[in-house]
Amino acid sequence: MIILNQLPIMRCTTLLAYLAAVPVLAQQVPNPDEILITGERPQVLLVGTFHFEYYDLDAHKTAKDKRVNVKEPQRQQEMEELVDYIARFKPTAIAVEAGPNTGWLMKRYRAYLRSDSLPRADEREQIGFRLMKRFELDTLYGVDAPTLLSDLWDHRDSLQLHPLLDSIYADWDFTSKDAISRRYKAYYRSFDDYHVDHTLLESFRYHNADKTLDRDFGAYLNGDFKLGKYRGADGLAMHWYARNLRILRNIQELELKPEDRLVVIYGAGHMGILKHLFECTPEFELVKFGEL
Repeated sequence: MIILNQLPIMRCTTLLAYLAAVPVLAQQVPNPDEILITGERPQVLLVGTFHFEYYDLDAHKTAKDKRVNVKEPQRQQEMEELVDYIARFKPTAIAVEAGPNTGWLMKRYRAYLRSDSLPRADEREQIGFRLMKRFELDTLYGVDAPTLLSDLWDHRDSLQLHPLLDSIYADWDFTSKDAISRRYKAYYRSFDDYHVDHTLLESFRYHNADKTLDRDFGAYLNGDFKLGKYRGADGLAMHWYARNLRILRNIQELELKPEDRLVVIYGAGHMGILKHLFECTPEFELVKFGEL
């Protein structure tokens, strides 16, 4: 503890002046958005989801008895609650995890309008189609992208590239057994338990919380990421990170108007990176799922 009456008057004066100046110094830090943001921007709502169809294409595969059947009557009521919540955003455009040619999805959407029935569990239809109908939207944007790895593998000079790519991805199999990877496996199983015991809206709030999204991306920074000196890092960059950068680039090419509000419905594993990208670019205003 500093006892002021035991210090020389000059030192007390200097100390008090410094303490008084600290708040002023803090207030003088410039805000970059005063320069970078000059008006209204398109708003983006990221909706990270588990895949309702359980395609089993990801490293973690949900046990059969933990799979949520969103077509059950109770889950359909929960689906309406979830869509009602997302509808607070009042979207003017919807982007989904699909390639740019969404004609097959639009064909299914037109069938939905005729029948008012959604026979598939697919989240693009269960959530996306309901939002399209409610807000009378006529387009569903597919913004998915291939990885840089796949482009290099299929390149016209691929025979020369294959040995290099094989050396980078040797032992890359998403089955690491290090301590952190084992904890992530337990973490993913806890997700499955949560889905079973909670409503869809509660599960989506959990999936799309900032901390959850950050830790989801953290899974990619362990296990195979540590292969060799830089092999794992280069593998992640060419595979997962490049794909999400390309997804952002596809969204940029939608040429949204400043007043537009875009909902992005995607597998939750993408959202840790996409959230960071949308937080960093001044081109869009990110709206958090939990703040609608």
